[in-house]
Amino acid sequence: MDLKIKLEQLHQRVDGLKDQINTEEATKNAFVMPFLQILGYDIFNPTEVIPEFVADIGTKKGEKVDYVIMQDGEPILIIECKHWRENADAHNSQLHRYYHVSKARFGVLTNGVVYNFYTDLEQPNIMDEKPFLTINLDDLKDSAIRVLEKFTKNSYDLESILDSAEALKYIKAIRKEFESEISEPSDEFVRLLVSRFFGKPLTANRLNAFREYTKRAVANSINESISSRLKSALNINEKIHSDKQEDTEVAPIDENNETPKVVTTEEEIEAFQIVKAILREVLPAERIAQRDTQSYFGVLLDDNNRKPLCRLHLNSATTKYLELFHNGKDAGEKVLLNSLEDIYNYKAELQKTVENY
Repeated sequence: MDLKIKLEQLHQRVDGLKDQINTEEATKNAFVMPFLQILGYDIFNPTEVIPEFVADIGTKKGEKVDYVIMQDGEPILIIECKHWRENADAHNSQLHRYYHVSKARFGVLTNGVVYNFYTDLEQPNIMDEKPFLTINLDDLKDSAIRVLEKFTKNSYDLESILDSAEALKYIKAIRKEFESEISEPSDEFVRLLVSRFFGKPLTANRLNAFREYTKRAVANSINESISSRLKSALNINEKIHSDKQEDTEVAPIDENNETPKVVTTEEEIEAFQIVKAILREVLPAERIAQRDTQSYFGVLLDDNNRKPLCRLHLNSATTKYLELFHNGKDAGEKVLLNSLEDIYNYKAELQKTVENY
């Protein structure tokens, strides 16, 4: 079975058992041990998985690591566990001490939901302060799962993982800097861009003006890129739908049926995809539902009409609105949309609505 599917199944298990897990030991048994099994390790074989591994630290004797994964008689991964309600980053210093006296090249700090993987890229045998890989069962990412696959029993390759760890470390750092420049361009970033097409000296006022131009240009570029991808996806879906229609017998129209026909337009589908992309940052995709009506196109949480996330009023040829719900169903506020890209301007409001439920 695919690793991602197994992790998704574990996530469902974790969600279903959380409220009954009241101790660290229960977290280890119910959440962490199944995770190790998913990676292919025999948790009942002490030559592969050693629980309560003794890691003497200086004058402290009898210090124990929750689990150590072994390969060919050598430790390859040490794991420190905490209760699922605890922050997976809060006990970094404890794992740091264990790592220093261990021969393992990798350490994991976990609360059974979030798994932070560490190594020693900066200084040999000194665990880095920041993880190079995070597996969050509440927010599984394909790129992270691809790296996790290298930790499975049948695929473990030290050098390959270290190469990935170094790449991930610097990619993460570059991404952080890039996101910072996007939200608030620095003088250096603005000068770098402007110097390529503007030959005059940059005064303070002109620099500030170009800073605003840069922010708008970057935002427009990102929005247009997303819209282009959505349109491409819509075209694919439209072709699939068209192909299916060709193979399907058309039902006769009942002329006596006076019920108005609801027609979902391409514009409504595109708007829904934009809203869905925004909400997917805080919600699993399967919880975001659509429901079209004669008067509006609704976006619902869990397909429950008592939990509206927003409504799209796009049927008018002249005025189009996004209806937001700040405090639940009874507090709808309509905002004018000049184009579908304006929906991105209300990202914070849309994501905030989720908290109402």
